[in-house]
Amino acid sequence: MLVTRRLPAAVETALRESFEVTQEPSDRPLTERELAAAMRDHDALLCTVTDRVMAPCFEGPGVRARIVANFGVGVNHIALDAAARAGVVVTNTPDVLTDDTADLAILLMLAVHRRAGEGERALRAGTWTGWRPTHLLGRRLTGRTLGIVGFGRIGRAVAERAQRAFAMPVVAWTRTSPPESERDGVRFVASLDALLPEVDVLSLHCPATPETRHLIGARELARMRPGAVLINTARGDVVDEQALVDALRAGRIAGAGLDVYEEEPVVHPGLVDRDDVVLLPHLGSATRETREAMGMRAVENLRAFFRGDAPPDRLLGAATRP
Repeated sequence: MLVTRRLPAAVETALRESFEVTQEPSDRPLTERELAAAMRDHDALLCTVTDRVMAPCFEGPGVRARIVANFGVGVNHIALDAAARAGVVVTNTPDVLTDDTADLAILLMLAVHRRAGEGERALRAGTWTGWRPTHLLGRRLTGRTLGIVGFGRIGRAVAERAQRAFAMPVVAWTRTSPPESERDGVRFVASLDALLPEVDVLSLHCPATPETRHLIGARELARMRPGAVLINTARGDVVDEQALVDALRAGRIAGAGLDVYEEEPVVHPGLVDRDDVVLLPHLGSATRETREAMGMRAVENLRAFFRGDAPPDRLLGAATRP
C-alpha cells in the first residue's frame, strides 16, 4: 500500500508489520496525477485530508487499489460515488477525535473573548509595558448563549463542555432537527435563520458537502448579533471567508476563531491582518493520543478488509467487495 504522509511512529510500525508499505518520502500533499498513479500501482491507499482523491483516480483501466483508508473523519476530499462505481471501499476514522476537537473549539472561544492571541503577539513583540487596569479588556465567556450548527459527536461534546464549565445556554440547529424541541438542556430550532440572531457564539460542526459550502455567508453574518463571535473547527469552505472579512471590517460581528480554511494552507490575508481573529493551523485532532488512535483505526480497517471481513468504519454507500 501507499501511505501518503508521515504518521505517528507506532502507526507506521503497525502498518509495516501487516503490509508491504511504500511511504511518500516528501511528506507533502500528492497531486491528483500522483494519486491516480498510486491507485494503479498499489492494492490500498492510506490518505489524509490533504489528498484529493477525485473521480479520475477511480476511472479508466488498470485501477488496482481496492480500498482507500482515510486518516480522518471528513471525506469531502474523496469522490465516494466514483469509488463505489469502481468497487473501491472507503473507510474513515470516527469517534477518536471528538474530545480533542471539542476542546479546541472551547479554546478558540476563550482566546477570542479574552484577546489571548492579541496579548501573546504584543508580549513577543516587546510592546507590553506592564499591567494596567484597562489593558486588553476582553469579554467574559461564562453565561453567553452558544449556538451550534451540526449536532453530531463533536457538537454534542462542545455543548456539554459549554454547559458544565461555562454555564452557557445552548441552542442548536441541524438539518434533521424537529421544528422545536429540547433534550439534555439543548434547545433545537427549526432553521439556521432562527438560530443566528439568538446566539453570542456560533460554533460550526457540520460536514463539508455541496449543501454546506458557504453555509455561513454575507446574509447569515448579517443576521448575527453585532457582538457575536464565529468559531469554525469543521471545514473551511463552510464559511465564505471574504464575507467574513467584510463583516469583521464593518463591525457586524465582534470576532472569529478559526482552525480550518477555504484554501488550506492559504489563509485569506484579510483574516491574517486582524487582531479580533484567532487563527490556528488545523490543530483540531492534533494530540499524540488522538493522531495515534486515528492511525490505529485506519490500520484495523485495512487489516479487516484484507482478512475478508467488513471494515468497521466502511462508509455507507461505498463498495464492499473484498
